[in-house]
Amino acid sequence: MSAVRLDTPVKFLKGIGERRAEALERLGIRTAQDLLWHLPRRYVDASSVTPLARAEVGAEVACVGRVVAKGVLPTRRGLRIFHAVLRDDSGVLECVWPGQAFLDRTIAVGQTLLVSGPVRFYHGRQMAPREYIILTESDGEADPLSAGKVLPVYPATEGLSHKVIRGLVERHLDELIPLTHDPLPPALRRSLGLPALDEALRAVHRPESSAEAEAGRRRLAFDELLDLQLTLTRARELAKRQRSGVAFEARDDLTRKLAAALPWSLTGDQQRAVAEITSDMTAPRRMHRLLMGDVGTGKTVVALFAMLLALENDFQAALMAPTELLAEQHATTLERLLAPLGIRPQLLLGRQTAAEKKAARQALASGAARLAIGTHALVQESTAFRRLGLVVIDEQHRFGVEQRAALVGKGAAPDVLLLTATPIPRSLALTLYGDLDVSTLRERPPGRGAIRTAVRTPLQRERVLDFVAAEAAEGRQTYVVLPVIEESERADLRAATTMAEALGGRWPALRVGLVHGRLKPGERDDVMRRFRSGEIDVLVATTVIEVGIDVPNATTMLIEHPDRFGLAQLHQLRGRVGRGTGNSFCILMAGETVPERLTAFAATDDGFRIAELDLAERGMGDLIGARQSGGFEVRHARLPEDEDLLARARELAARLIAADPALQRPGNQRLRERALARYPRAAELFRVG
Repeated sequence: MSAVRLDTPVKFLKGIGERRAEALERLGIRTAQDLLWHLPRRYVDASSVTPLARAEVGAEVACVGRVVAKGVLPTRRGLRIFHAVLRDDSGVLECVWPGQAFLDRTIAVGQTLLVSGPVRFYHGRQMAPREYIILTESDGEADPLSAGKVLPVYPATEGLSHKVIRGLVERHLDELIPLTHDPLPPALRRSLGLPALDEALRAVHRPESSAEAEAGRRRLAFDELLDLQLTLTRARELAKRQRSGVAFEARDDLTRKLAAALPWSLTGDQQRAVAEITSDMTAPRRMHRLLMGDVGTGKTVVALFAMLLALENDFQAALMAPTELLAEQHATTLERLLAPLGIRPQLLLGRQTAAEKKAARQALASGAARLAIGTHALVQESTAFRRLGLVVIDEQHRFGVEQRAALVGKGAAPDVLLLTATPIPRSLALTLYGDLDVSTLRERPPGRGAIRTAVRTPLQRERVLDFVAAEAAEGRQTYVVLPVIEESERADLRAATTMAEALGGRWPALRVGLVHGRLKPGERDDVMRRFRSGEIDVLVATTVIEVGIDVPNATTMLIEHPDRFGLAQLHQLRGRVGRGTGNSFCILMAGETVPERLTAFAATDDGFRIAELDLAERGMGDLIGARQSGGFEVRHARLPEDEDLLARARELAARLIAADPALQRPGNQRLRERALARYPRAAELFRVG
């Protein structure tokens, strides 16, 4: 066989073959280079392992022990629980995996396991492992931790254990590392205090200590942050160069009238955001700005000032929302605010009759309608504008790039304002939205009622349900949110359908509604409209109500199994109440043991602080993956911990792009090649000419 190259298919590497290659492909490993870059997700050494006898109730620990007994136990509810008893020199510990009876075919007596998870008391000390790793297959095999090694733990898949993957990487490491090329010049690398690429790869795969592994990880984290910042910086520079759009004039005609007609004063954050947007719109280049605000901070009013600036310059403005309910809500809000100015928004929705849509489109095409509000109907080919000057996209992450571009394409060179109600820490905003200017709203306008958040346990369930009934008796409404639609044998969770049935039986005098993701959009909207109009007292739902409509009379949010939700998601759900002037309540129905994360969540209503907690808990890659659907690859960076690396990567990217915009110089070509290997769709950005 010829010499191995980085692009050699893994099936041709020693010890792999066709069958293992198929399993490796499930992990995204197709070539020798992919195997080299399949990095450990964490490390374990002897100092981080707790003896079994010292695994205390309430603690989250990692333990190592030999399996001395195992079996599958049924429960009265039909749930099958796999359990295994582990032993080490200090004692024994029982481990349980509810709903995972299949582990009986994987875990065997005599194996040595590394387990990690919370310890609870249930007929004795018991761990419910979040993760397990088979360290050895039999009693006589040497435990790698006993030799004082730092053990890398790799992402694994069915048919390929962690141990097998570790062996494959170890077998080929010395052959593959010399094939890599470091794109960072030595002088630059030294000035940044980073190890060479080959040193970093050895350190992460074969560390002598945890500190060495961390130094290697930081080098690889810097590389991916630099690739991302090079791409975003280049995109931003090209966008600026191509923004030869409208230079609006700040005539203060409609905007001044709106400020005088508002029944409240703008917050300091709103005033600052309006000033930033006005500065962008009156500049000769096109605006491309993100308005990011916590729940209830008044993004819509800020966007209205921007739309009126376009209108007073004889241009049209369009606001696109992800759902018809949200579009209707915007139309109602803006119609009320614009009544003193004599302006009526034009609503365009898919569910309107053919005659209504035809009339709306004629009004937009002729210019008779100056402000449009709608959903995807705005981007359809049959919709045209006479003179579109500003595009506002609400909950922008819920639209695809093509949909956003289609609406922007309805005008010659309209300014663009994107809105999001998902607070993002500064470090993540610089990463996700490095190609945008960002305005932030933190302050809430006065007059809104406070939201009191409480964590409750099963012993308090009856009191909580009595409280909901008492609120309904006073004419107030409640959301009850659950993580799943239907009950399942694999998860011991309450479900929306059975909860709606149970609450309907408990409170025959109350009107209980149900909404979830399997309902057709029209059915979902109908239930939400009935809740908004007061025809439903208690709405049982899944997270489809996370970004929804304003129901000022809804004062209680009851969330079942809150540990199943991310903190930012819990904050979005909590934001569905507190829309009126009275006090509201968010009740988290936890299990017997309340996780610290829920206590921390209940202690603050600052969405940006919660976003930071969420980022620290879930990690950079999970959050970006969820928001970008795989658009940005950030696997090694940890924010805000690596914020210093992000700042240096951003600074270096700005310097490199300013001096060599397409990265064509000999010293920059490898950086360009690596960035394009990571982001192939960025090829257009770095094309010369």
